[in-house]
Amino acid sequence: MLNITKPTTAISSVTQEYTSAEETLQSLKGLIGRHVALLVTVVLVCVLLGGVIMLTTPARFTATGLLIIDTKKVQTIQQQAPLGTESPLDTGTVDSQVEILQSETIALNVIKQLRLTELDEFVGPGGGIPGAILGAIRSLLSDGPRSDFELTRKALEKFQKRLSVKRLGLSYVIQIDYQSENPDRAAKIANAVAEAYINDQLESKYQASRRAAIWLQDRLKELRTQASAAERAVVQYKADNNIVDTGGRLLNEQQLAEINSALTIARAQKAEAQARLDRINGILQKDNGDGTIITEVGAVADSLHNDVITRLRQQYLDLSNREADWSNRYGPQHLAVKNLRDQMREIRRSIGDELKRIAETYKSDLEIASSKEDSTQKTLDQTVKASNDTSQAQIALRELESNAQSYRALADNFLQLYMVSVQQQSFPITESRLITQATPPLKPSFPNMLIVMPGALVGGIALAFGLAVFRDMSDRAFRTASRVQRELGLDCIAVLPKLSFDGAKSSRGVRGMVARALGKQAPDGAVRSPPPQRPAGRPPREDERLAAIDRPLVFRPSPMRYVMEAPFSRFAEGLRAIKLAADLHGSSRTNNVLGITSALPNEGKSSTAASLARVIAHGGTRTLLIDGDLRNPSLTKQLTPGAKAGLVDVISGDVALQDALWTDPETGLDFLPVVIDQWLPHSHEIMLWQATEKLFAGLRGSYDRIIVDLPPMAPIVDVRATNRLVDSYLLIVEWGKTKIDVVQMALNDAPNVTERTIGCVLNKANMKAVSRYDLRHSEYYGNSYYSRYGYVD
Repeated sequence: MLNITKPTTAISSVTQEYTSAEETLQSLKGLIGRHVALLVTVVLVCVLLGGVIMLTTPARFTATGLLIIDTKKVQTIQQQAPLGTESPLDTGTVDSQVEILQSETIALNVIKQLRLTELDEFVGPGGGIPGAILGAIRSLLSDGPRSDFELTRKALEKFQKRLSVKRLGLSYVIQIDYQSENPDRAAKIANAVAEAYINDQLESKYQASRRAAIWLQDRLKELRTQASAAERAVVQYKADNNIVDTGGRLLNEQQLAEINSALTIARAQKAEAQARLDRINGILQKDNGDGTIITEVGAVADSLHNDVITRLRQQYLDLSNREADWSNRYGPQHLAVKNLRDQMREIRRSIGDELKRIAETYKSDLEIASSKEDSTQKTLDQTVKASNDTSQAQIALRELESNAQSYRALADNFLQLYMVSVQQQSFPITESRLITQATPPLKPSFPNMLIVMPGALVGGIALAFGLAVFRDMSDRAFRTASRVQRELGLDCIAVLPKLSFDGAKSSRGVRGMVARALGKQAPDGAVRSPPPQRPAGRPPREDERLAAIDRPLVFRPSPMRYVMEAPFSRFAEGLRAIKLAADLHGSSRTNNVLGITSALPNEGKSSTAASLARVIAHGGTRTLLIDGDLRNPSLTKQLTPGAKAGLVDVISGDVALQDALWTDPETGLDFLPVVIDQWLPHSHEIMLWQATEKLFAGLRGSYDRIIVDLPPMAPIVDVRATNRLVDSYLLIVEWGKTKIDVVQMALNDAPNVTERTIGCVLNKANMKAVSRYDLRHSEYYGNSYYSRYGYVD
């Protein structure tokens, strides 16, 4: 057993890519083949339009100027600009300048400056010959001459259409292009646009500075008034709250410091007076008459600064020395010694008296110091209270002073801004300047043949292919067998070509022609003779068949006649394919009743049914063709226009079967027509009668193949009622006309018919076009070697 290895992933990928590319190429070739006339027509029309444009459009010249925004000037101006009127230069700012250059303000200034409303190029019809014609028509229909406003708006419209302004990359350079029929005028207008823009910038800066100066002046007056009012409020508040400052300090703060110092001094003085008094009192308390006081006084004599005590002490010391000397010399009891002792005692007493006087003085000084301390403390308390009140008042004072300072600072700042603004009003500078003057161009820029004609060609090709693709996408008709199988899920048994007879269409034209030609008289030789009667449903005897031959079918130029005249034609071969498909369908030999229907009328089902029946009968098969369309029996009108009885009469038992049959002498085909005097509202119920079923049961035993021409499925429901009569169905679809949605809906509405449908036949096909719609199988639909097998078409 052979082991077949699967191809690698890489090979599969390449194969898929190749298949996809091949399918794309085939689809493109098929698109071109199907719509070659449309493609050629559209491309030629577009190329002709391009040529007309080249011949009729006046030549236009484009002049170009370059404008730059100088960033250094911008920085200088921003440093001097009042109120920040100049914003930093960024991408948005440059793009805004481009829009300003294209604004109506600049355009109107240039139009007014150059008096463009007086030129026909701007107020005339324009557009070459077509524009001149339209202009003449408008002038005839207009009431009178146009106003200045209308002329200006007309000139503005054309001016803006021909003006082009763009930024060069991310630079600060702006390109100004203008198209005109005159090269000198184009350069003049391009330069005028740049100058108008620069003047507009200067004017806008002047007006901005002027408005800023006026606003600053008014605001400065308000700020000065507010500053003065705030300063007056500060002064008044100080006066109301007794707030006085000297040398940058408040008066009460200075007083508080001085009183606090005085209180410290008073307390020190009181302490000193208390200490002196305490010392004197201590000395006086130690005086016991033994001279101790002299010692104590000597210890404090220097601090007392008292001349009396100093002198008495000195006398005492002298007497003490003398008493000691005399006591040693004369004895302690000597009178002179005693006198000295008395004098010393008197001196001690005098010193004691003087100390007491000093003590009283010190006591008085202590009282004065205490009084001074108390007075100073009281003054300090009062000053502190007043300082606290002043501190509370200072909170509001500082707020008033802050407001006054703010108003004063604002006034000074606005005064400076006002001075700068006044200076800038006479400072004519702008950040833009023209770096390249526009010069008259030497060659026209429009129309450019190298652009217009290739553009027309490419545009025509694109438009043509777009229309072709649109036509293909909007085409919801059946054109290929593969689409029938894909959309309906049915096999496409055959593709029957469209046949023409004297310029008429194969089915509709022939049927109409036959109906018109034979509607009022019986066909030649179609003379009815009363055959012998036999029960309905019984197969005709040989004598009865011979009698039926006396009612021959008439085949005027039509597919039914063509199939016998050209048995090797594609049409005949397609019918044989249908017969083969019907023979191979099903496993029962009773599958011999084939119903042929369509979704819509005029799809060629009747002519196909008759042609198929003739082909089958011609092969020796006992074949019966029944016109089962009880509403519109077109086969009866074509083949047996003189018939007096038919299917309905046989079913109802009014006429015997052999009396209603017509026979094709050439093939032996029997035909059972339908004869109705008026439309039957309940025609589908006839198909449900038991008599109808009994008739078909009898016919199955008499014929090998029964072909029933049924009505279309979409307009009426009769086909759905034939489920017990018909073994299988064949769906006829008109090529390139019948819509897919209609067929799908018809099949969905009749599931009992759909499940027995052996396949579909594409009828009235343009075989050359079929190969273009199915390019991959084009050799299948047409090949030069088919003639070897008898093909004649």
